[in-house]
Amino acid sequence: MDSQAFTQFHVALSLVGILSGLIVLYGLLKSNRMPRMTLLFLVTTVLTSVTGFFFHRDHILPSHIVGIISLVFLGVTMLALYAYHLRGFWRSVYVIGAVISLYLNVFVLVVQSFLKVPALHAFAPNGNEPPFAIAQGCVLLAFIVLGVLAVKRFRPALI
Repeated sequence: MDSQAFTQFHVALSLVGILSGLIVLYGLLKSNRMPRMTLLFLVTTVLTSVTGFFFHRDHILPSHIVGIISLVFLGVTMLALYAYHLRGFWRSVYVIGAVISLYLNVFVLVVQSFLKVPALHAFAPNGNEPPFAIAQGCVLLAFIVLGVLAVKRFRPALI
């Protein structure tokens, strides 16, 4: 697979992971497990993080660190769901892990949007200007609020 096709594959995985993750987050808020959508979210998000390591780089970049953190949270999230079946505190571990994993994917989406979309890049060409920080702050705040609500509301029937 050539590098352009691989990049498109990686981006497609990421977008499917984000879209399915947003649907899963809605399900968490409605106390709906959505098992198939959750599996799609988890698989595509893991693959997004894993495929990110296959881009040739001479040294570790911040994106690699985000990928490692994401994989750790995804591992714990899957453990909570599939090994411990959301029993006891594992329900909260699952919700927090899923929300953080989705947030990290959206965080990278915002970074890439400011890098690749000319209109956004004009506002923050170095990635450290106020428009970039405001956008990332709003995303973080939204995920904190949604995460807290999800932990409070997600009470599925145990399997």
